[in-house]
Amino acid sequence: MKVLVFLAKGFETMEFSVFIDIMGWARNDYGIDISVVTCGFQKKVISTFNISVIVEKTINEIDVNDFDALAIPGGFEEYGFYEEAYDERFLSLIREFNKQGKIIATICVAALPVGKSGVLNGRRATTYYLRDAYRQKQLKEFGVNIVNEPIVIDKNIITSCCPETAPRVAFQLLEKLTSAEQMETVRKAMGFSDKI
Repeated sequence: MKVLVFLAKGFETMEFSVFIDIMGWARNDYGIDISVVTCGFQKKVISTFNISVIVEKTINEIDVNDFDALAIPGGFEEYGFYEEAYDERFLSLIREFNKQGKIIATICVAALPVGKSGVLNGRRATTYYLRDAYRQKQLKEFGVNIVNEPIVIDKNIITSCCPETAPRVAFQLLEKLTSAEQMETVRKAMGFSDKI
């Protein structure tokens, strides 16, 4: 199994790292056949708070058929997140993953490009809810039925309300790719004691 982690400029590093670590633990410690491929518009992507990450592939090199899931960390507008997250090439990639029924896992405001792509129209989702829920209001403008819960799963799409949910989203993705039992094994091995 392969997960494509897409990094738009200004992505949040904590929201990115959970996908790497949780899938890494599953593969390394439990022999689960799962790998992560990082992707961006350029090889070097600058995160929120100016951390540089060198991705393995650029968006032009991606064939959706090679992947089982798309994972998208959120980011900060003031670091340019929406400049790339709203780029039509990325929106098209999201549409193709959805068309093939593949899992799309988002954290916090990463739900917004998914909403803008049109694949959440008439479906349930959430996004950042603090600061007068202004991001949820933006998501609603894309025809999304807003659910004010930490994590919302509508068929193949996982959305969440804030950075705190990041590990839980990654565990939900792992569960969808494997099983509840395998996910629980990895979760407990990593020391997470709370329920998802």
